[in-house]
Amino acid sequence: MEQILDAAEELFSKHGLYGVTLKDVAQRVGVHHTLLNYYFADKKTLFDAVFARRAAVTSERRMKALEDYEAQAGDRPTVEGALHAFLDTDLDLYIQGGEGWKNYGALGALVSNTPEWGAELMDQHFDPVVLRLIKLLKKALPDCAEEDIFWGYHFVTGALMVTLARTGRIDKLSGGLCKSEDFVAIKQRMARFMAAGFLEICDARAPARKG
Repeated sequence: MEQILDAAEELFSKHGLYGVTLKDVAQRVGVHHTLLNYYFADKKTLFDAVFARRAAVTSERRMKALEDYEAQAGDRPTVEGALHAFLDTDLDLYIQGGEGWKNYGALGALVSNTPEWGAELMDQHFDPVVLRLIKLLKKALPDCAEEDIFWGYHFVTGALMVTLARTGRIDKLSGGLCKSEDFVAIKQRMARFMAAGFLEICDARAPARKG
């Protein structure tokens, strides 16, 4: 079963739901496609199983990191601290977890940008941990408008999904100075960069709200 899920994950991450057949997966594993039909009613069922397998791991790890950070920070959490808990825990999986986790990251980027069915999967698997982050950000930014916090998260997740897609575009634009596979470099910068954005939009709008 793990071989089936690994093979399907790699293929789906590169070609999407509609670019892969059950026969393609069976061929990659080296089994007859009827075996896949025995375990999975259709291709979408297999896709959902592939996505759910690692989603449970990353959600659980991030939820624990957020809870541990809040317990440590007490009444004085910071935006950057909350973002480190949310982002770094996930990025560590892509740094340490091998090609399988990197394939899952690319798959997540694809799912998050497919409104017709991807949004439902993201809602199902990630809403609790995202709302936990939002709650912590509100605590760190008590005077910030709620809409600005949600917009800030929107920008964070957009940057994260582009990062996980590993398109190689940054490699070409930078002439090789930066590499889309370099999750260590990304981890060193992302939370700090995004925290500055949160603080900027909240501070910039504060006078308008008070006026």
